Amino acid sequence: MSILSANQARQKRGIIAMLAMLFLFTIIFYLKSNKVENITFGFVVDKEWQLLNEWQISSKSGAALFLIIALVGICLAYLQFKRGKNITFGGFIFGFGVILAFLCWTASGKFVPFTSILQGAVMFSVPLIFGSMSGLLCEKSGVINIAIEGQLLFAACISAMVASISHNVIIGLLFAPIAGALVSLMLAFFAIKYQVDQVILGFVLNLLVIGITGFIYSKLLIPYGDTWNVGPTFKRISIPFLSQIPVIGPVFFNQTIVVYLMYAIVAIIQFTLVKTRWGLRTRAIGELPIAADSVGIDVNHLRYKNVLLSGLVAGIGGSYFTLGAVGSFTKEMTSGAGFIALACLIFGKWTPRGAVTAALFFGFTTSLQGNLSIIGASIPSEFMLMLPYIATIIAVSGVVGRVRAPAADGIPYSRGNK
Repeated sequence: MSILSANQARQKRGIIAMLAMLFLFTIIFYLKSNKVENITFGFVVDKEWQLLNEWQISSKSGAALFLIIALVGICLAYLQFKRGKNITFGGFIFGFGVILAFLCWTASGKFVPFTSILQGAVMFSVPLIFGSMSGLLCEKSGVINIAIEGQLLFAACISAMVASISHNVIIGLLFAPIAGALVSLMLAFFAIKYQVDQVILGFVLNLLVIGITGFIYSKLLIPYGDTWNVGPTFKRISIPFLSQIPVIGPVFFNQTIVVYLMYAIVAIIQFTLVKTRWGLRTRAIGELPIAADSVGIDVNHLRYKNVLLSGLVAGIGGSYFTLGAVGSFTKEMTSGAGFIALACLIFGKWTPRGAVTAALFFGFTTSLQGNLSIIGASIPSEFMLMLPYIATIIAVSGVVGRVRAPAADGIPYSRGNK
């Protein structure tokens, strides 16, 4: 079967799966539902312009409306499939409709702060986006980066300590990428110079960082917490005019400097990977390093540079756990974010835009779980808590579709090897 026909078969199965899910959700959210109370969606969180403050709708009517939107998404996906195009947009509409139908069903009679949920989605996705960009820089260069968790965790620890000692959040932020780069330096040294198995090496580095930060936490940050672990945090910066746009403004343009750095870094990586000589060379050493070597590119030197660069990026993301949130460091506070970031990279098919979309999805499910717990939704919070991790399993298993890593990913290079 050709690649094209395999993709068509996959998309056909995706449309059939969406139809099956829509049938199931129609039974649960509408036909078998006895919830008739109104659900109220809130769209205002601060002083932004108000086009619509609140929207009330019957729980059952709302579920029916959004299930119809999900059906429209399936129809769009089918039209895209018939034209030989990707069904991503139709799948997005389907997912949007299903999630809103689920909200109408589970939060019947409740007030749902929709804009606040979106704010939380961005907040939870920030370290995931930085982590996935770190993984992207490595894996596009042919080096597997399982050590994202260690990069994030070490940067969170060091940035909190430096900010606490200096009483300056900017200085703490400046040390965060250095901490991430130190972990990357060990990854590059052993993976490129000594050609150690990169998957095993990544797990070892994660365990090493967990041990080091755990020792620092127990021997220094707990007994001397008033000096070493009381760092300041970044304040939100509202961008004039843009922050006043309803819904979009508070979500994207009333954020901390770390989030604005994230916007810039993602845009730069997206542009440079496609449009610059560095991006062309990076993709070449990740796909066919022997060809890159034949035209004079120093494969391992560029891999060193890109792995160190990935550590700088991950370090900024790690600082968000402390400087962007609580100011203090706690043991293993990243809680597997590095592995979810790696799943985002796979989910997004090794592209910056795809990885960002996946990270926002994980962030949204986490934010949704937290808000549903607060408002006392009917579904157990433990079930919602599982959603990001279920999505992680789906992503890394390849069920999301045909994904292909860079051809030389994880393969050490030395002159003479193909």
